[in-house]
Amino acid sequence: MFSSKHQSPTISRRQLLSDTTTGLFGIALLDLLSGSAASAKSEGTGHFLVHPIRAKRVLQIFCPGAASHLDLWEHKPALNKYHGQPLPGEANFVSFQGKNGNLMQSPWPFKPGGQCGKLITSNLPCMSKHVDDIAFIHSMHSKTNTHGPGCIFMNTGHPTEGFPSAGAWLSHALGSENEDLPTFVAITDIRGEPPNGKANWTNGFLPARYQAIMLSAQSPIRNLARPENITLAEDTASRRLLNQLNKGFAEANSSESELQARVAAYELAGRMQLSAPEVSDLSRESLTIHQAYGTDDRNPLKAAYARNCLLARRLLERGVRYVNLFCASRASGVDGLLNWDAHKTLKADYERHCPIFDQPTATLLSDLKQSGLLDDTLVLWTTEFGRMPTHQDGTSGRDHNPDGFTCWMMGGGVRGGFSYGATDEFGRRAELNPTTVWDFYATVLRLMGIDHERLTWYHNGLDRRLTDVHGKVITEILS
Repeated sequence: MFSSKHQSPTISRRQLLSDTTTGLFGIALLDLLSGSAASAKSEGTGHFLVHPIRAKRVLQIFCPGAASHLDLWEHKPALNKYHGQPLPGEANFVSFQGKNGNLMQSPWPFKPGGQCGKLITSNLPCMSKHVDDIAFIHSMHSKTNTHGPGCIFMNTGHPTEGFPSAGAWLSHALGSENEDLPTFVAITDIRGEPPNGKANWTNGFLPARYQAIMLSAQSPIRNLARPENITLAEDTASRRLLNQLNKGFAEANSSESELQARVAAYELAGRMQLSAPEVSDLSRESLTIHQAYGTDDRNPLKAAYARNCLLARRLLERGVRYVNLFCASRASGVDGLLNWDAHKTLKADYERHCPIFDQPTATLLSDLKQSGLLDDTLVLWTTEFGRMPTHQDGTSGRDHNPDGFTCWMMGGGVRGGFSYGATDEFGRRAELNPTTVWDFYATVLRLMGIDHERLTWYHNGLDRRLTDVHGKVITEILS
């Protein structure tokens, strides 16, 4: 403001910071509109790319709440045979929420699917059609029985926050295939974020540009195309001027990595506002596609997840490197209502969740396969841990079980119609070929052409890895 016409202008500290931030955003946005942003290219030209590239992109479907392996993917006849009897050797075992009761069979029969005849729950009839393309890993085990640490352990390879997610590592390693869209996208469920929220798709100690961009089919992206009352000549002149300012700013602040990352984020945000409206415009899809996914379903939770599945496909086919698709959200204090955490009423909870998950996910997989995109897309299905073969004392639900659970892979380079490892006869512990999260991601990286021991980032005196100091490629599931 001016105190008089003869005095120098003064400005408050708050106004200065506000104007500086606004100016940086404008500079970055108009710079990217001028097309001066660097073209997308692979960063993965280092010594860690040593294997044949079987997959170019990843779709990771995550079901927070510890989806039960015993009621979805791994058939255990012993649970039917010994239903109502104590778990041998572990009667009255105390797990996460307390004492456990007797063995409990699954509320639903398991039925064979596909040509291979793999048995999965009859509660997922659409998914059963895809078992010929899936490699099931039935011998996963975790380091924690708590949802938050379990989720970030499954997504980052570490049970504590602060480490990069798998998507961030792949973004760093391989870069983008589309400069106008993010390399890494997290599509959250309409019910909210998973336990520990953004720590599941964080960049950790990697540069900020490798963190996922959050998107949802329920939140359209604004279209910032040139207004009709601005001529092309005026628009071009503005871009040229601000491009010069932007270059000068970048040269003067080349050592400020965090500031440069923020400018890069503004640039990407601007490019997305021009390109992403088309990607997220699901009205461009046919009525047949919408009906196949279930976007018009009477259940609003299923319809919302179906739209997210459709958005995931559109992102993948446009070159997004890594898509995290979440089905359900964090625990809310009401067991099983918002996620797969079925402590008290497993049958009612899963009869609510399975239909939300089944049709949209199966249609997404069919869509990828029919288009040929599945040939070089790696699909992962993950959850943080499993559930007990017993019922929780005084309930008809199951408590947490970190000692044995199932994840699976399908797509580029994966041996379909195959099951690797197993829990014991009751599904209590990983027994045959016990598999860690680090083994899982060592295999993911191999399929992407990467040696997991060579993909490192120096941090706090150590060469950090997605697989920590562990990890063995599960060669048996490679095609």
